[in-house]
Amino acid sequence: MRIQTAVVVRDKGQVTIPEKIRKSIDWITPSSVVTVTAEKPNEIIIQPYEQKKVDWDKLWKDLKRVRSYRGKGRGNLSAFIAEDRLTRR
Repeated sequence: MRIQTAVVVRDKGQVTIPEKIRKSIDWITPSSVVTVTAEKPNEIIIQPYEQKKVDWDKLWKDLKRVRSYRGKGRGNLSAFIAEDRLTRR
């Protein structure tokens, strides 16, 4: 399916996608997130944004593993971070 129309690029690079294209493609909805790619100097590609899937089980497992490490020295890491942030202001 190829639908081609002419549109005007407005201030700040705004382009309105014509109604006949919006109606023919189901993923174009108000406030939908898209990826805009310029692969060639005379071509712009607009595609639906595909969010990467997060493996939450692996993420939580890794967080627990990292939190389990113990430091070699004495001290309070939270206090160190708080003090460090105050000195960097």
